[in-house]
Amino acid sequence: MAYEEVLAERVRERLEPEGVVAKKMFGGLTFLLNGNALANVDDEGLMVRVGPDGMDDALAHPGARPLVFRGKEQKGRVLPAEETLDDDVLDEWLQVAIEVTAELAPK
Repeated sequence: MAYEEVLAERVRERLEPEGVVAKKMFGGLTFLLNGNALANVDDEGLMVRVGPDGMDDALAHPGARPLVFRGKEQKGRVLPAEETLDDDVLDEWLQVAIEVTAELAPK
């Protein structure tokens, strides 16, 4: 499994106190809130759930791009540019992901 372990640990440190569980899946480390994926760290970097309504705002961030999986754009999920992920920016992305994911029905 190839993913950036330092980035994964930074994400884990921020999300575990929120009740988020980390699980190896999707070729990386996926972070789940009530059974729903809110973030994933894999060989492409960090993916965060922003919801379909949050796509425009998310893509306005420098270097952010939509997640493309098996050739199809995944609405509501983006890949922030890794070089922009200082502590404050990472916290902002993860807060959005928590808020959006918390609104989903538990799995």
